[in-house]
Amino acid sequence: MDDRTEHGIPRAVAIAWGMAETPQRGPRRGLSHERIVEAAIEIADADGLAAVTMQRVAESLGFTTMSLYRYVANKGELLTLMQDAASKLPKVDTWPPPEGWQEGIRQLAIQLTEIYRARTWMLELPRYERAVLMPNAMEFAERAMAALEPLPLDTEQRVAVILNLAVLAEGFCRLEINLAEEEVTEFDAHDIQLLSEVITPERFPLLAPLVVTGSWAGSPETGHGHVSGEFERGLQWLISGIEQLAAQASSPG
Repeated sequence: MDDRTEHGIPRAVAIAWGMAETPQRGPRRGLSHERIVEAAIEIADADGLAAVTMQRVAESLGFTTMSLYRYVANKGELLTLMQDAASKLPKVDTWPPPEGWQEGIRQLAIQLTEIYRARTWMLELPRYERAVLMPNAMEFAERAMAALEPLPLDTEQRVAVILNLAVLAEGFCRLEINLAEEEVTEFDAHDIQLLSEVITPERFPLLAPLVVTGSWAGSPETGHGHVSGEFERGLQWLISGIEQLAAQASSPG
């Protein structure tokens, strides 16, 4: 089964938008794209992404693996559908928020981090270009565009903001999770002395002093809380950069 429709649209995109036809052949009815994706997500939530196989998904639904292939072409297509289904933003009564575009960008970033924290397996998924055409990815971009609407930015700048916003949230969540899984390491004075013999001011004039004081590694601040604080700082820098970009666009000449 090809992973593109006859018109060239990726099958995962067509399926997510309800444009793909439901298979008419098979030993019995009862399967659907939605049920398959929901079952796969349940497995990933319970046992991690590595546990998601076509065979296990089929068994959880009471069907054969071959029955599944009538609906999804391959595991890659299934992963793309899982990624989008798990990326659903919370419903909002009013958008953008009345507090202003800065609050809109902030809310989107926080909502994205909450999605990743709730389903850390999403951070293991590859990022394909076709994913930007999926329904929930479009909803995220649409909300970001709506938040940025008052600003005098061109299309390229708005798209760049959306990309940086998504990368910021994903990157910090991945770092946060990795640090949480890592055993806490603290260096004593002897360790610092050994490191300072190889991380010297001659080779690293700016970083070596930070190693000696423990500011670069082994600090008690290193960890989940520290990363969360750095995410807030990075988000504020992004917002400040957007403000500066908008001010430049508004300046005459």
